[in-house]
Amino acid sequence: MRKRSRAREIALQVLYQIDITGDRSEDVLNNFWQMQAKPVDADIQEFAISLVEGVSKNLEVINKTIARHAANWQIERMAVVDRNILRVGCYELLFREDIPIKVSINEAVELAKRYSGTEAAKFVNGILDKIKLEKDK
Repeated sequence: MRKRSRAREIALQVLYQIDITGDRSEDVLNNFWQMQAKPVDADIQEFAISLVEGVSKNLEVINKTIARHAANWQIERMAVVDRNILRVGCYELLFREDIPIKVSINEAVELAKRYSGTEAAKFVNGILDKIKLEKDK
């Protein structure tokens, strides 16, 4: 698995835990690193931390953006994993000019396939594509 893909996977796991427990991102990240059997590569850690912190700091804007594009879905009623995949993807689309849009969407779809399912992957792709189209205007 590529480093950034692994970092996105870690960010998803950490954001999932934050969403469920309400714990602070710093605490969840510190616990995550301590629980690893072997040290995580510094580049992976750095990118995962940037994603978690970016989503956490911009959560209100991210949630509003997702909600605006998720027809007939309330964000709090989405599956926790799907909601957090969308948050990572949306954060990358809105705030990370250094990441190609296509990469952000493809990575989010792959996370959905791996952690949720085919229908979730279609759902994630559809919402992120709508966000991309709005951004392109």
